[in-house]
Amino acid sequence: MEHATTEMLRIGDWCVNPTSGLISRDCETTRLEARAMGLLLCLATRAGKVVSIEDLLTHVWPGVIVTPDSVYQAVASLRRVLGDDPRQPSYIVTVPRLGYRLVAQVSPWKDQPTPSMGSRSLSNNGSAHESATSDTSALLPRGGSRSGVKWTFLTAMALGLFAAFLAAFHFQNRIARSNLSTSASSDEQRQQSIAVLPFLDLTDGMNEEPFADGMTEELIDKFSKIPYLRVPSPTSSFYFKGKQIPIADIAKKLGVACVLDGSVRKSGNRVRIATRLIHANNGFVIWSETYDRPFDDILVVQDEIADEVTKRLRASIEAKPDHDKSQ
Repeated sequence: MEHATTEMLRIGDWCVNPTSGLISRDCETTRLEARAMGLLLCLATRAGKVVSIEDLLTHVWPGVIVTPDSVYQAVASLRRVLGDDPRQPSYIVTVPRLGYRLVAQVSPWKDQPTPSMGSRSLSNNGSAHESATSDTSALLPRGGSRSGVKWTFLTAMALGLFAAFLAAFHFQNRIARSNLSTSASSDEQRQQSIAVLPFLDLTDGMNEEPFADGMTEELIDKFSKIPYLRVPSPTSSFYFKGKQIPIADIAKKLGVACVLDGSVRKSGNRVRIATRLIHANNGFVIWSETYDRPFDDILVVQDEIADEVTKRLRASIEAKPDHDKSQ
């Protein structure tokens, strides 16, 4: 596959700057995570053609051992940023069992103003700031020293941005300290903790997201009823939905020892739910199971699968002390 370009591109309505990692449209500017930018450029270099999952893993995650789930999550995240509807896509089309195709028009960004000029970008603390433009000089008085007034204005703006940066920095530090204090529990308590991440909707039309979310909530409810097992709430788990964050980092933020994730696939009138329990410290899979059910009564299917996974999890927890004693 071609090497990803470093020149600015027009992809659909978006101006894409690979060097800075920024994409811009109208008065909206946002920064893409490195993997998301790599994914977008990988698709753009072969616009209109199907790019397989294997190609994307090779070129966007070189030298990293990841599963196709990483591609599914990255595509879902990129679609949200681009404002693309997977049911009626104008940017990325899913080609079942083959890969993805970029259908938006791709061309070099030529003779266009730089996206950062006169646009609205996101600062470190998530608040929007209007950037300075060359039109600012038009607001200066015609008499007197224009350079002095302009210098004063720029100095004030720089001081304001610096103050905003400091406020954001201190705010993030406070959040980090709060998370550390919240997760500061004994090793014994941490070993009896698990987070359920939102299940992925991998159906062809990606139209079973409500079922996948319901499956996640049902598992959290079942797990929370196991004695001595600490389980983060659905609000905490769904915060990470669609985000490209390593399992170890998620577990650290939630203060858990294990993470359960899964996916939902559908063929005809049958549904397949895959589950996987991962140890947060080393990333190893403790166990995995696949469940096939007729897709007739959604609530019954969710309840049955949740019961099966809970039994498997409870057996693992109860078997662990015996294993420790034998050592």
